[in-house]
Amino acid sequence: MGDTIEPLNNIRRRTAEHMLMSKAVSPHAITAVDVDYENVERARRPLREQFHDDEGFSLTYLPFISRAVVDALADFPHMNASVGEGELIVHHYVNLSIAVDLEFQGLLAPVVKGADGKRLRAIARDIHDLAGRARSKKLAPDDLSGGTFTLSNSGSFGTFMVVPIINQPQAGILSIDGVKRRPVVVVLPDGSESIAIHSVGNLTLSWDHRAFDGAYAAAFMARVKEIIETRDWTTEL
Repeated sequence: MGDTIEPLNNIRRRTAEHMLMSKAVSPHAITAVDVDYENVERARRPLREQFHDDEGFSLTYLPFISRAVVDALADFPHMNASVGEGELIVHHYVNLSIAVDLEFQGLLAPVVKGADGKRLRAIARDIHDLAGRARSKKLAPDDLSGGTFTLSNSGSFGTFMVVPIINQPQAGILSIDGVKRRPVVVVLPDGSESIAIHSVGNLTLSWDHRAFDGAYAAAFMARVKEIIETRDWTTEL
């Protein structure tokens, strides 16, 4: 019984400093949507084993969400921005930061550079490579710099909603939560409604209220949701 004193490691200390600064600097707001991933499942299910054989890793929801976010950022460029002193620096390229957990010892956010020029499979490869090198401590300084928007994925733990802290000086960060089989209302070809079991999960956006307002954030999230739910993902794979 009693207490154990455990000094914070270097990553934990630096993360704490960065998060405290972010909360002090940015007026955080959140916007969340629920997403039906059944459209993704229809493309993913038949190719899952072949993808693993070809690439050497599993095809998760993360690359699909990443690809949808990249395209939605093109429609909502103020989301893909950095907040400066009295100015918004809009980036005309997407460097996607991916938060990687280091076995509960801290977080790093390596960057998929030029994600706006990559299709789903290439993004999946980059995410797998960066996450592996982050956990094996083989990242270069350049791998951690230049991000314009961040994704944080807690979905493997079955979370309902995680509200992330903005990765400064970016204007937004998107949390990916757990996907579960749930009953949903679907519209049949004749216009009638029915109940079906689909894969559904939340996406939660933390955003900087200095950069834009709630309607802009909501429209961005609606666009991400629309892309995930309606795109023909088989052409991406």
